Amino acid sequence: MPGREQDGREAVGRAPLGAAELGVAELGAEPGERASLVQFSSAFCQPCRATRRILAEVAAMVDGVAHIEVDAERNLALVRALGIEKTPTVLVLDAAGRIVRRAEGMPRKADVIAALGAAV
Repeated sequence: MPGREQDGREAVGRAPLGAAELGVAELGAEPGERASLVQFSSAFCQPCRATRRILAEVAAMVDGVAHIEVDAERNLALVRALGIEKTPTVLVLDAAGRIVRRAEGMPRKADVIAALGAAV
């Protein structure tokens, strides 16, 4: 799922194979039945606000998809474990909680929808 870094470059990535599954204990919220859009944010991150809106709209459009926002500053152990370096960072999880897509920066709505195809 392409995202845009502040300088306009795209940041695209896949999680390493065999990555741990993320669930309620790690995320602090119930994952979606089919997929989850997990957003790592920080309090003063301007692009995080727009990303929150985009992900919430997509989650509302697709049955069984949840949008979960994680405060990066309050969840440093998880941030470090996942190698989160910037906010916003968006992870797309499949139904089992495995990371199937990852993007840094504010994503485009069409890219989020397309990335869900890898998860559902």
